[in-house]
Amino acid sequence: MIGSWEHVSKLIDYPKEGIVSKELIRTGVNNLTLFSMSKGTEMSEHTSTKEGFVYVIEGDGAFNLEGEDIKMAQGVLIYMKRNAKHSLSAKKDTSFILSLR
Repeated sequence: MIGSWEHVSKLIDYPKEGIVSKELIRTGVNNLTLFSMSKGTEMSEHTSTKEGFVYVIEGDGAFNLEGEDIKMAQGVLIYMKRNAKHSLSAKKDTSFILSLR
């Protein structure tokens, strides 16, 4: 977890394959996690019991939300309702912050 502040780009660490997640903040209500997906990695369809936001820091990928394909590119912000079906794939190394509440 981070202290009072952190430069997020310094926390990005791509694995040779797969996904690395780093918990940034956990409070009674909010959870912020940094995800770094290596090129060619996929996350199969799943849901979350919490609503959340995905903020793409860098990369190139696809985020499928309830059947809608969303391009994961720098600066894209995605809102997910509770129990929304979603999946991800990375064409290039891709990092994003997931905020759940």
